[in-house]
Amino acid sequence: MAAKGFIKLLEIAERSKKRGMGLLGQGADAWTGVGFMLAGEYFLAPIGEVAEVLKVPRYTMIPGVESWMRGLANVRGRLLPISDMLMFMGRKTSLNEQKRRIVVVDHQDMFTGLVVDEVLGMQHFTAVDYTLDIKAPFVEAAPFVQGAFVRDGRTWYVLLLSRLIEDPRFIKAAVA
Repeated sequence: MAAKGFIKLLEIAERSKKRGMGLLGQGADAWTGVGFMLAGEYFLAPIGEVAEVLKVPRYTMIPGVESWMRGLANVRGRLLPISDMLMFMGRKTSLNEQKRRIVVVDHQDMFTGLVVDEVLGMQHFTAVDYTLDIKAPFVEAAPFVQGAFVRDGRTWYVLLLSRLIEDPRFIKAAVA
């Protein structure tokens, strides 16, 4: 039943796109992403790269892997590898794990959960707010950041989760 409703939403979105209405009637240059925070900075993941957002579930630690690889969780019968995005980037958080969230990525053959400090929900922007002339807030994020949206004095860095999970360092989580 829920799948039928989702398919109907996709059909409506496609019709709107053809009419030049863009997302939510905002115009053809509308862009939507999932907002989240890492180390006090605002980030966006393209909406098409986020499968879902979860509270950090119970997980089983895995021996012999990098410290940023937290473990494996059973999410509705599917094994979800869980990685801490900040730790992968060589940084730490002071937040309690119960306040943190997981952004689930289901890209090609990769299904993984990335722990972030906070999820800020769907964020909508227009092309006018976008710039490529901006550097990532920290050097470890630079390979994954593709520009930013600047609005109301706040910078939202576009972080391509697909690029992050395809990084050879991420794929090879085993410790040698």
